[in-house]
Amino acid sequence: MAEAQIITSQYVQIDQTPAGIGERIFARMLDYLIMFVYTIGMIYLMDSTDLYYFVRGAYAELWLFMFYLPVVFYSFLWEILNRGRSPGKMAFGMRVVMQDGTTPTIGAYFMRWMLLLIDTWAWIGIVIILLNKNNQRLGDLAAGTIVIKERDYHRIQVSLDEFDYLSRGYHPVFPQAENLSLEQMNTISETLMRMDIHRPQRLAMLSAKVKDFLKVSPNMDDETFLRTLTRDYQYYAMEEI
Repeated sequence: MAEAQIITSQYVQIDQTPAGIGERIFARMLDYLIMFVYTIGMIYLMDSTDLYYFVRGAYAELWLFMFYLPVVFYSFLWEILNRGRSPGKMAFGMRVVMQDGTTPTIGAYFMRWMLLLIDTWAWIGIVIILLNKNNQRLGDLAAGTIVIKERDYHRIQVSLDEFDYLSRGYHPVFPQAENLSLEQMNTISETLMRMDIHRPQRLAMLSAKVKDFLKVSPNMDDETFLRTLTRDYQYYAMEEI
């Protein structure tokens, strides 16, 4: 499986493995199955109640459009509301991201959705996926997105000052930091950045969970521990560059 690696001018390292064509097909089939079940369910509901007769008489087109709106905008809505993951993608551990590793914009999601019809017509999407190294369909190419395997997605953002600091003989305090996932580090970073009256309690709870997970007992306060852990994580990330 090919791996796309990008290191930006701001020392953002991205190691991402494009999802395979087989995984994408099965994920799409699962999504179609969910849409099919929803459609059958709506037909049954309308047929077994007076709702069918009510819809026929009162703005029928509008009501039908509202009922089937989740099917029409299925991929678009799921990817916006669930950070680039439809149920099918979640089941197969995949996510839509921009080619630079950032979260896609609404416009990018919309472009992917708009071109989905073309991609599914006559297997055009599959042919295009087979012809490019990042397994992108036409919608991905137009939107600048890529479907990646979440377990292989690793993004580190390190400023120039941090890079200089870490490169001058820094010795990590917690070697276990190397084993933390991006999602775990995002949680730590977001907790450290949030400033409100509940911050000490959140830091204490998160620190306790991290200590238990890493099996460490540092002699430092919660915030210092989490910040040190973040710095160590960045150190190991920079070693890979």
